Amino acid sequence: MNAPDPRLSINQATLKHADLATALRATADAGVQAIGLWREPVNEVGLDVAAQMLTDSGLRFTTHCRGGFFTLAEGAARRAAIDDNRRAIEETATLAAAAADGSTSILVLVAGGLPEGSRDIVGARERVRDALGELAPDAAASGVTLAIEPLHPMYVTDRAVVSTLGQALDLAADFDPAVVGVTVDTFHVFWDPDVLSQIARAGREGRIATYQVCDWQTPLAADVLLSRHYMGEGVIDFGSLTRAVEETGYTGDIEVEIFNADVWASAPDDVVRRTSDAFSATVSPHLAAAAARTP
Repeated sequence: MNAPDPRLSINQATLKHADLATALRATADAGVQAIGLWREPVNEVGLDVAAQMLTDSGLRFTTHCRGGFFTLAEGAARRAAIDDNRRAIEETATLAAAAADGSTSILVLVAGGLPEGSRDIVGARERVRDALGELAPDAAASGVTLAIEPLHPMYVTDRAVVSTLGQALDLAADFDPAVVGVTVDTFHVFWDPDVLSQIARAGREGRIATYQVCDWQTPLAADVLLSRHYMGEGVIDFGSLTRAVEETGYTGDIEVEIFNADVWASAPDDVVRRTSDAFSATVSPHLAAAAARTP
């Protein structure tokens, strides 16, 4: 394994079955400088303990996953979802403050799918907009950016009624870019014929909060959620997408987020090594600002 790219971040979902301590150790031991965390492993140990573990690791903190899932109609369940997102904002701010210099305070939002029994996708998207309006003041007060993540259309009914980068940017448009931005994830957006122009738009609007990469390979897994692959194993053109993001002036860390049963069954140290090697081969050559993070 060569030295990891200084802009590589390991999203904790790539090490799904590793607890927080193991994920932090495997990432740091490999020489990777940054990690994105998920709420469940953080809450397993408690926020204060997790923050101290992150401090001790010396790693940068890139994103917290995830908030969102607020397409429900008004009622007790929607109120609970909004309150849970407020807790996620607090977690994000706490972890970012505890991590190494250069960390970002970004909460990734997955909008949520159609409520059970509903066919009103337009109304569901409007409820996402309404939720952003409720949460934006909390995010602004905490210094957190809410990063709307569009998901591939195959997830529109159960996970995200926001399917394109353009839709995400339209939802974000009413808010300060420092408060509501977008997540650009290659797995979810590579297919979109407008993706390059929408990345450019996101750059003009100052809304690219985070850039995430992994590959798409067919046939998809029986559980399509678990169909992500190491970069270079599928069909995504990381050159065009990465250059488009770079051309907007984005110089932040780049997360690798892989949902794949075979990857999850592998030893965490091996996963980090393979992730780093794949990143160096497919993404690093297109990073104009790579030297910015070099110690």
